[in-house]
Amino acid sequence: MIDCAPSRLSLLALLCGLNSAANAGGFLDDSKSEVLSRNFYLNNDYRSPSPAGKNYKQEWAQGFIGTFSSGFTSGTVGFGVDTHAFFGLKLDGGRGHSGTGLLPVDSDGRSENDYSSAGGALKLKASRTTIAFGEMTVETPVFDTSDKRLQPEYATGFLLSSRELDNINLQAGHFTAFKNQDSSSGKGDFYGYGANTEHSSISFLGADLFNHSPWGGALYASDLTDTWHQYYGNLHFKQPGLLLDANLYHTRDTGQALAGTIDNTAFSLSGKYTLGPHAVMLGWQRINGNTPFDFFGGDSIYLANSIKYADFNGAGERSWQARYDLDLGAFGIPGLKFMTRYVTGNHIDGTHAPKGGAYNPFDVDSGDYRPQQGDGGKHWERDIDLKYIVQSGASKDLSVQVSHVSHRANEAQAGDDIDRIYVVIQYPLGF
Repeated sequence: MIDCAPSRLSLLALLCGLNSAANAGGFLDDSKSEVLSRNFYLNNDYRSPSPAGKNYKQEWAQGFIGTFSSGFTSGTVGFGVDTHAFFGLKLDGGRGHSGTGLLPVDSDGRSENDYSSAGGALKLKASRTTIAFGEMTVETPVFDTSDKRLQPEYATGFLLSSRELDNINLQAGHFTAFKNQDSSSGKGDFYGYGANTEHSSISFLGADLFNHSPWGGALYASDLTDTWHQYYGNLHFKQPGLLLDANLYHTRDTGQALAGTIDNTAFSLSGKYTLGPHAVMLGWQRINGNTPFDFFGGDSIYLANSIKYADFNGAGERSWQARYDLDLGAFGIPGLKFMTRYVTGNHIDGTHAPKGGAYNPFDVDSGDYRPQQGDGGKHWERDIDLKYIVQSGASKDLSVQVSHVSHRANEAQAGDDIDRIYVVIQYPLGF
């Protein structure tokens, strides 16, 4: 039975009141507020035993995500605030099926019945420069919080964004704590493939360049305390019906090298061609180095072949992608879109990762080093996605998305053989 105690519903009341508070409480005219209802069903069918020893994970949950973004006070320096609140309820998911990432798991291995969180950031604006302090979402190629489950990820720190120069968006940030997708705490650490942010922080500086021109790009650099320096470059070309995109990352260890020695270069090339309702994309990706390409923030990988389940970022990995999109509005069903893609990766060799580092740790039980991946690793993933957005009427903007993911890997790649089903129903609530 769902726990509906008044204390649990207080946060839901806050979510529902954000809109009316914005309209009645004297906020500036350009303030924005929204409450998003998100119903999420996730089924993991492991065709080989999962690391937790489970062959099957399934959870169904209902979430409410409230956001409020004020405008700025008048004056040379304007002040404002961004706030968010979340409330999630378990609809289904027993002890044996927990751990999909939708819900927190208690010490007994059971999914929590409900969880909630709230946070916000103070922001200041002068001219075309904004600085925010507090808990927020972040979107850069070297640090990008994700929104792939019931609750979005958030990070705590400061973020500067400046558009003083035309066609250039400068960004800088420093973040010390994270709120993971299945957590109520904003003081947590975020874990990558081997490195983690315990007792450390991540900082970055970069710029998005000429995004309103046919040619555009980006340059970023980040520092994970005593772990790595990471650099990113992008170059893209846009024309009606055509998109060419190139991405490059280079990562080197720094300071105490807490994740071990790292010297890794990752890059991808992709091209997308659109003709009427049809679109075809081809992508190629390669990882050069003895360690995987690692990152923090669930979406902090802007490589072409990082898709729903796998990132195709193993040491030495080469991968190809073929993708097809269809807009069924051209066939009399406006709002309905279909996508399918296939990615295959091989040449993985994790056996040369530095011994004792995060990607080749010493195993006490065996008395030897155990690299995350072996030699000759290969895998593939196939995604099928169907999404419908109601275009008009009382249910306008209601969206229903159904996705199926299949991933298969050999022993050296060390990934799961899994079939995954997503069903996500979202609706922005108005009050």
